[in-house]
Amino acid sequence: MGETRRRFDPEFRAGAVRIVRETGKSIAQVARDLGINAGTLANWVQMDRLAREQDTGTNGELAESEREELARLRRQKAEWVKERAELEMERDVLKRSVVLWVKEATGR
Repeated sequence: MGETRRRFDPEFRAGAVRIVRETGKSIAQVARDLGINAGTLANWVQMDRLAREQDTGTNGELAESEREELARLRRQKAEWVKERAELEMERDVLKRSVVLWVKEATGR
């Protein structure tokens, strides 16, 4: 007697693929957790990956929203680099101040 195929709605498929993408768990682990075949989930993940590659264009161009996000992240990184340099400079000044204070307090 043949087995009946289970049908999964698009929302379930998208959710399963999203779990794999966002959690970093293996396909096998997510498939076990959801009670589905790992090969089936691997096919869904691959189809999603191919669809995402096509969305960015065949020549590797980014979508407009992705370009905006990339620009925002680059600006944020530049701000963080600048802030980090300032904090390191403040830390170094404080270290020197403590050394001088300790020398003065111990009479050296």
